[in-house]
Amino acid sequence: MIDIFKGYKGKALEILKQLQVRVWSDALIKTTRGDFSGIILPRSENDDDYHIVLKLKTGYNVGIDVNTITTMKEVGYKEAHYKIPEKEFPTSEDKPNIKLFGTGGTIASRLDYRTGAVIPAFSPGELYGAVPELADICNLKTEKLFAVFSENMGPDQYKKLAVNIGEEIKNGIDGIVIGHGTDTLHHTAAALSYMIQDSPVPIVLVGSQRSSDRPSSDAALNLIHATTAAAYSDIAEVVVCMFGPTSDEYALLHQGTRVRKMHSSYRSTFRTIGDVPIATVTRDKITPIQKNYNKRRKDRKVRILPYFEEKVAMVYYYPNMQPDMIDSLIDNGYKGIVIAGTGLGHVNKPLYPAIRRCREKNIPVFMTVQTLWGYVHMFVYDTGRDLMADGVVPAGNMLPEVAYIKLGWALGQTDDPEEVKKIMLTPVSSDITPREPYNGYLIYQGGIPEVEEFIKKVHK
Repeated sequence: MIDIFKGYKGKALEILKQLQVRVWSDALIKTTRGDFSGIILPRSENDDDYHIVLKLKTGYNVGIDVNTITTMKEVGYKEAHYKIPEKEFPTSEDKPNIKLFGTGGTIASRLDYRTGAVIPAFSPGELYGAVPELADICNLKTEKLFAVFSENMGPDQYKKLAVNIGEEIKNGIDGIVIGHGTDTLHHTAAALSYMIQDSPVPIVLVGSQRSSDRPSSDAALNLIHATTAAAYSDIAEVVVCMFGPTSDEYALLHQGTRVRKMHSSYRSTFRTIGDVPIATVTRDKITPIQKNYNKRRKDRKVRILPYFEEKVAMVYYYPNMQPDMIDSLIDNGYKGIVIAGTGLGHVNKPLYPAIRRCREKNIPVFMTVQTLWGYVHMFVYDTGRDLMADGVVPAGNMLPEVAYIKLGWALGQTDDPEEVKKIMLTPVSSDITPREPYNGYLIYQGGIPEVEEFIKKVHK
């Protein structure tokens, strides 16, 4: 028997049966809070039993409390199939050849109506079915390396990506695009910045904040911008390509070691920290903002350094942190620690003995700042001087997540503390810069007169 009430239970199931309305039907629902029309969607087996989920004509989903329903009528029925068909990508000799690696994430996803969750379900070939404009930009080859959310990306995936990208470069590809979930996209960007050096072509990581079934999805435009950058930009760097403003005006290219996700849901979530983005990208052109970057080359030379020591930790300091936080890392065999310290790079005195243990066991400890912007300055106060005397090394203006990735990469090559220190403090892809420009730190405070006036002038 076909289940026409997929996933529903309890009171929600009772009212569907009573009013003879099926899942996937086009329904008109009248409630004490207003009238709604749309498609009845399946429910997750883990959800409650007093809401009916409706996909509105706008494309958004709403949950309707069954206790508010006065009448519900089925006005049409057609079982939906949300799979996007794969299409063979057309090629042309006059277009650049681009390789798209799929790893999963929202840019390669759809809504799973069994659970109500966004799942990695598009194959890279389906991306062309969803975004046919890509064929106007380049010849696109696709390969699905992983199908995971970005929280499940890690050293094994970083190394595999680096090796595969190296092979594509040696085989003559004109540019690389990597579809990736946004939550840890900046970690992967940093890892690839270290594992792939002196690339002759652009390596562009791209994601989306909103899944492809939503009207406000940024997936298609982000892919268009990313492939444009990979195909035609002369910026041969590891970069992140995402919305600049939260509108559809342009994308930004962010340096892989200076970028960070800064908002959980804004489409313009990625920001360059302590510097300015490398370039803007539209459908028609790439406009550099920075002047100094590695330029595209015709040779196929690239250095692939796929190393990573997994026993590395990042510790975010908080008041009253106890030494057992550090001791537990030592006792569990961790080989390196990055601390995100307060202010100029500080922690409390109770941690000092544990930090001394790190020095005694040749476990390198590097200090970053949890303010994100600015430099570690450990010569200013006694706290910083004492920590340096106990072996803590200031890491300049390296972002905490970037320092974590770099320390794993460094320890993957050597366990000699002095050599690790040398690797960590040698700038790679602007992970440490000699200065932060005056416009590298901008956080506007909404509500105050001058900012509101500025916002009105720029975006009405």
